[in-house]
Amino acid sequence: MAINDPIADMLTRIRNALRNRDKTVKCLNSKVCRGVADVLRDEGYIKSYDVIEDGRQGIIRVQLKYGPRGETVLNSLRRVSKPGCRVYTKVEELTRPRQGLGVSIVSTSQGVMSDRKARVERVGGELLCEIE
Repeated sequence: MAINDPIADMLTRIRNALRNRDKTVKCLNSKVCRGVADVLRDEGYIKSYDVIEDGRQGIIRVQLKYGPRGETVLNSLRRVSKPGCRVYTKVEELTRPRQGLGVSIVSTSQGVMSDRKARVERVGGELLCEIE
């Protein structure tokens, strides 16, 4: 089965794993998906991730993170820019989900980064998803 949107597939797999209280989830490997996983790890939404080589594309194994009483750290993962409707933003127009408590993930010319880092670097780009 061909996957047209690997980022939406990754976010859906993570969302479903959190709903099932799984400890790990496996996603398809791509450069953008690794960038999204980097941002999730750096912002503290997941424990870690590692890439498993399978002779083809590879698999990203994501270690999910839960709170001290078992509550989910991620409340919502929402895909903003889709293959049918791309959303590009300037650095001044980057959104602040939950007044700065959430994170927007942006694909820039300097790689995939969070909205905070994009503001520091003064670059805009494609708004991939919002995390709250």
